[in-house]
Amino acid sequence: MRLTLERRRWIWAYLFLVVPLVFFLSIRIGPTLYAFWMSLHEWDPIALDRPFIGLENFRELGGDETFWKALRNTWVYVLVGVPAGLVISLLVALGLQRLVRFVGAYRVLYFLPYITSLVAVGWVWRWMYMPNGLFNDILGSLGLPTSKFLGSPDTAIYAIIATTVWHGLGFQVVIFLAGLESIPQDYLDAAAVDGANAWQRFRFVTLPGLGSMIRLSVFFSLLGSLQFFDMIVALTKGGPLNSTHTMVSFLYYFGIGRMKVGFGSAVGVVLFILCASVAFGYKRIFMKDD
Repeated sequence: MRLTLERRRWIWAYLFLVVPLVFFLSIRIGPTLYAFWMSLHEWDPIALDRPFIGLENFRELGGDETFWKALRNTWVYVLVGVPAGLVISLLVALGLQRLVRFVGAYRVLYFLPYITSLVAVGWVWRWMYMPNGLFNDILGSLGLPTSKFLGSPDTAIYAIIATTVWHGLGFQVVIFLAGLESIPQDYLDAAAVDGANAWQRFRFVTLPGLGSMIRLSVFFSLLGSLQFFDMIVALTKGGPLNSTHTMVSFLYYFGIGRMKVGFGSAVGVVLFILCASVAFGYKRIFMKDD
């Protein structure tokens, strides 16, 4: 029987949809379900016997002090790092927009750190944070007291946040520059004619015009902070005294690193639930109209 053009189009549409669907189920959903299955077992990668223990790994997780510290640190990275990166990148984007000469060169310079390996960036900043590193040399030359930076539990987490904000600055600047260029100049000119000063033009014209870009930037930063890992490994490896661990670094060092795969899978399940809840909740509340 000869197929009509409409039927052939539907067949081809389904064929093209099947491939990404199979890929998504096998690469995304499959490992997630398998990790949940592993979290319910005492999973030793070497032993053949992997007994079912139910929620025992989750009970052990709930009683682990380092896990709760890692969970708290994860939210510190979110609540401090995300707003800091947002404000600094917005200020930089506003400054770059006003430049007349060498605009392209400055944009490239700000974007270069973002395309540099996180591990390489971490090692360079680790050297600058050392007791005899660049930052303490600057403090000493100004007559100010030096700091341990990565050597103190009180300052290490904020040193990591500062490095991460610097590394991700270029990506957010590019997003905000695109948003600033999409705001019609006529709106700003009309506000100026009506007597609005620079702050009022920013507050009532520029900021609302950047609304969708700000929400998108926060969304990316939020998920990135919840899965923060590379910079911690490069700078502190979770130290000192496990004071800078996040959920992901805790999973790596206390689960995979100690060959406790079932325990690590339990951490992964908690992290998945946390990320999924934050992502869907944020999109439903703040990005429902975007």
